[in-house]
Amino acid sequence: MAAVTDNPNPMPETLPELSAPRDLEKGSGAAPTGSDTTGEGSGGEAAVAAVVRRWKREDLLDRATLLLRAAAWLFSVISFLVMAANKHGDWKEFENYEEYRYIVGIGVLSFLYSMAQVIRHVHRLSGGTDPIPTRFGAILDFAGDQVTAYLLMSALSAAIPITNRMREGVDNVFTDSSAASISMAFFAFIALALSSLISGFKLCKQPYI
Repeated sequence: MAAVTDNPNPMPETLPELSAPRDLEKGSGAAPTGSDTTGEGSGGEAAVAAVVRRWKREDLLDRATLLLRAAAWLFSVISFLVMAANKHGDWKEFENYEEYRYIVGIGVLSFLYSMAQVIRHVHRLSGGTDPIPTRFGAILDFAGDQVTAYLLMSALSAAIPITNRMREGVDNVFTDSSAASISMAFFAFIALALSSLISGFKLCKQPYI
């Protein structure tokens, strides 16, 4: 009986380790987890929400400024028209008093400034381009509101004392018209003072980089 011969190709005791494909080695980085993608998505949504809130705030401020300047325009035109028509003969002529001529002049100035600002803001809110660059426009708004409001207060300070002295001696249509003009100028001052607060806030938030 023939002897059993050894297997000419014996199985190796250990198998060689299978190397990973190169493509897998290159992309061996860990895939983004669900929490990472969720975090990125929530961060983007928060940024968009912040931008939308800023736009809404700026739009609200623009509309509030427009309303205040429109009110200043209305009160200013009433003030100087009432005073300009305050002519009743003899000493009851506004032209005889420097204080009343001053309040008429400042009323006209406030009327022209407010009208120009209203036209500018209506043009911008309707989709047009602001003729003044944004950086300089914010400075102009703040300075214009401040200066015009100061001039109105100066005119009021000059006209109120003489009107009070007149009304102590006599109360007639001349003094009543003067008081009405002064009251309208005061309301115009209040509107521009509030507008200057908004302009100052917008100027502080204005980026300069």
